Order: sequence, then structure tokens, then C-alpha cells
Amino acid sequence: PQDPSTRSDIRDCSADPPYLPPTATNTTVHLAMLRDIMRTHGVHAYIVPSTDAHMSEYISKQDARLGWLTGFTGSAGTAVVTQDKAALWTDSRYWTQAERELDCNWELQKTTSIESIGIWILKAVPAEGNVSLDPFLFSIDTWNSYSRALHGSGRTLLPLGTNLVDQAWGDQRPLPSSSEIYSLPAEFTGSSWQEKVAGIRQRMEQHVRRPTAVLLSGLEETAWLFNLRGDDIPYNPVFYSYTLLTNTTISLFVEESRLSAAARESLRSGCPGPLCVELQEYGQVSAHLRYYTKGNVTVWLGTEYTTYGLYAIIPQEKLLEENYSPVMMAKAVKNSREQEMLRAAHVRDAVAVIQYMLWLEKTVPQGQVDEFAGAQRIDAFRRAQEHSRGPSFQSISASG
Repeated sequence: PQDPSTRSDIRDCSADPPYLPPTATNTTVHLAMLRDIMRTHGVHAYIVPSTDAHMSEYISKQDARLGWLTGFTGSAGTAVVTQDKAALWTDSRYWTQAERELDCNWELQKTTSIESIGIWILKAVPAEGNVSLDPFLFSIDTWNSYSRALHGSGRTLLPLGTNLVDQAWGDQRPLPSSSEIYSLPAEFTGSSWQEKVAGIRQRMEQHVRRPTAVLLSGLEETAWLFNLRGDDIPYNPVFYSYTLLTNTTISLFVEESRLSAAARESLRSGCPGPLCVELQEYGQVSAHLRYYTKGNVTVWLGTEYTTYGLYAIIPQEKLLEENYSPVMMAKAVKNSREQEMLRAAHVRDAVAVIQYMLWLEKTVPQGQVDEFAGAQRIDAFRRAQEHSRGPSFQSISASG
């Protein structure tokens, strides 16, 4: 292997002047803007994750705050910025990529443990300093881990209602998707959304705590419950939304103008009554939850997909916490129609893969194929199959 110090595709910050490959992003201006905003908020360190407000595995361009700030485009990482330091933590899949994309404003930390982030923060932030984050971008568990890491150190973990990266990004930040949210035909689902709602309400009644509401934050939870689909996030048929389902009401927080006419009609078909879906603005979920939890209620939620920001609104005694919501558990068990559809999808995909293998056998000996052309070809074979809505992740294509 080539000696890393002689490689020209990764940065060398020890050289004078420092060497940056053409793939590195100059982050000086973005960092200066963020640090100005941090000063006005009295923040000594700001933590930026790679997630969105729904703990999604994949994110939209609008939520790529880590990428905008650091230049790093890997799918997993955490950045911390102080007035004079900036560091990125990521796992071993991305170390080489980070050395290609980061400039010398950034230290690369080759770990992902919150403990190591905490140790770095304690060295970089003076006692009595404020460590801030956007509580709507951190899971309950992650928040608790940071809280433990800083506990008793004199530093304060301070949730901020406004996202400082978004403030710095300003009107350059990509707009949210405006594409249509559509109904999935009954032939694909095997049960209507009304049947699914009835099933969840039955689980609520049967639970020993008798919760009065279920809060859904995971995007696939709401999409599954209402048999709706969208394309707000690449490779995922979901749309930005929250749901608060009570014994007698259904509140769907979504941008109403994006719902197709058929979707809107389907949701409103039970109005008025307990199967009437009340459409609310996506951004109103916190205010609605704050109002709802003033009453004599118990809110059931799954901690894996709920952010600390929403969780903190609900008084502890009114919370029923489990790892996954009852919707996520119901969604995991496929009905006979869904099983049939899964098998049929796998058969269609197998046809595309066989076509691809045949194409490779014919074209590789001619010496004309590289990995990228191969990935494009298999995507094309898959797109040609009936009902294709695109791949579920970017084709990972390698040979040799």
C-alpha cells in the first residue's frame, strides 16, 4: 500500500502550506457564520448530528446540516464546534472519505462514542460553559448520553429551540419537497387505514396503562398507518409528518396542500367522527402536544424514533415509553396480501438481476464496463420492471 503521507487524494494539514485535495470543501466562511450566531446565544460548544427530526436513516438535502457545515457527505457523523476548534466524529467506513472532504479547520476523531465526544468537549469548553444542541435532532437516548457525559462537570447542556446551523445556512438552505403525497392502492396494502387505526386503538385499550394517545414520529409509521406514500427522502417512500392518534380523534401533521385529491378524500371520508383525520400544519405538532398533555392523558410513544424535543414536552407521569410504538410493532407483521406482494417484488427484482448477469457476461470480456456503468445498468433493468419506484439504496457496485 502507498504511504499515506504521499497520497494526493487526502488532506495533509501538517504540510506548510497545508495540502488539500480538490475534493475538500472550504468551510471557513460557514464556521465563521455559525460562531457569530453561537456568540449571540452565549453558546460555547454546538453539537451537530447527521440525523433529521424523525431519526431517519436517510435524510433529505434540506436536513444535510452536517454536510453543509463540514463538507463531509458520509451518512453518519457528529460535529462539535467551539469558538476556536471544530471536530468531526465518524466510523471506520468513512475515515478515508473524511480525509478527502474535510479542510484543515476540522479535526477527525476516529470513533463515534458519545463518551469520547464528552471528553473532547470537557477539554475544549471552560467550566461554567454552555454546550448546546437542537433537541429536535437528538433521540431521547442520545440526549441522556450527553447529559451523563457532562454531568457534574460544571458545563450546562442547553437545548435551543432555534437551530443555529439553519440560521447560518439562511436562504441558501434547500427548500422542503413539494411533490405529491399519494394513496397506495388497496391491492398493495391488504388492509384499509381505518382497519389499521382500529387495530391500534384496540392495542391501546388492552394495554395495562390504558394510554389515551399514541404519538408517531417515525416517517414510515405514519406512511404505513394511512397507506400513504411520498418521496421527500431519496430511496424512501415517505413524507414529513407526525401523527397523534387518540381514542376518539386522529391528528395528522403534514403539509395539506401536497396531499393528492384521492388521499385527501380518503382521509376525510369518516368526517365527522372517530375515523375523521384532522389535518394540521406539520410545524404545529409541538404546540398541539403541549395543549393535549394539559389534560388527564397518557401518551404512548416509541423512544427509538421520538426526539428529545417532543419527549420533553410531555410530563413524565403522562408518558408511556417503549422502544417501539404499537404502530411500528403492527407494521412489522405482514398480512397475507403484503407477503404476496413482497414475494412478487422479489421475483421481479430477480428478473432484473438475471438480465444484468447476462449483460455482464456479454460485455465484460469486451473490456468496456466499469463499476459505475454497471450500477447504472442494473438500475435501468430494475426501473423497467412493473411497479418500480426506484431502488431502496444507491447501488453498491464493486469488482476485483
